[in-house]
This record gives sequence, structure tokens and C-alpha cells, in this order.
Amino acid sequence: MILVISEPTSGKSFQTEVPKDKLSSLLGKKIGDELDGGLVAAAGYVFKVTGGSDTSGFPMRHDVTGPRRTGVLLSSGTGFISHSHGQRAKRNVRGNLVSDEIMQVNCMVKTAGTKPLAELFPTSTAKKEKEKR
Repeated sequence: MILVISEPTSGKSFQTEVPKDKLSSLLGKKIGDELDGGLVAAAGYVFKVTGGSDTSGFPMRHDVTGPRRTGVLLSSGTGFISHSHGQRAKRNVRGNLVSDEIMQVNCMVKTAGTKPLAELFPTSTAKKEKEKR
């Protein structure tokens, strides 16, 4: 499972993979719940779950309960792009509960730790620059 952490102060996001042994502490969380940063080696940080998507790419919605994928009638919000005013359509979305079928979990920093996230999770471009030197 991939954890995408967005930092509102800098506007950057960082990706990391959740280890298999710590995956059980992430399962069962809902959108809006808090995560401990120690889950992904970011001690001192507290993250808030803001969404995600499943293995097929269907987005999670906060107003659909449970871990199921279902078709709902939408007029705005996550999972729907309106092309005209008042348009509604049935779209498949995933519920607000993190399950084993979720591939990516999006979260944001609620409480920052001592080290910056850029040091904890170097991006691929930063890794390439270090290799060139």
C-alpha cells in the first residue's frame, strides 16, 4: 500500500510504501482519522487520512460508509466532473473505510515532527542528483 503525504505548508507531497508488518494498523481507518507517523518512520508526525483509491482506480468518498465499492448518484465532489450545471450521473466509488483492496491512501500533515519530510522521504529526482555527484 502506498501512502501519499501532503504537506500544506510547502505544498509538496511525498510517497512512501507502508511495510507489510505495519499494514494492519492502517486497515480499518476512516477518512478523517489520524495516523501516527511512526507507521512509516516519521516519528513525531501525525497525519490525517483525506482519501485514496482502490486497486482499480476508483476513489474513496467520505460520505459512502464501509469498505465497499458501490454506484452512487453524484452531482459534485470526488469521483465526478460536471460538464453542465445541474448534471447528475451514477458513478462507482469506494467507501470511506481503508481495507485490503485500497492501493493508495492520501493523507496530510496535521502535526509536524522535528525533521522535515524532505529529509525523511527524498524524492526520486533528489536521489538521481545525489547519484550524479
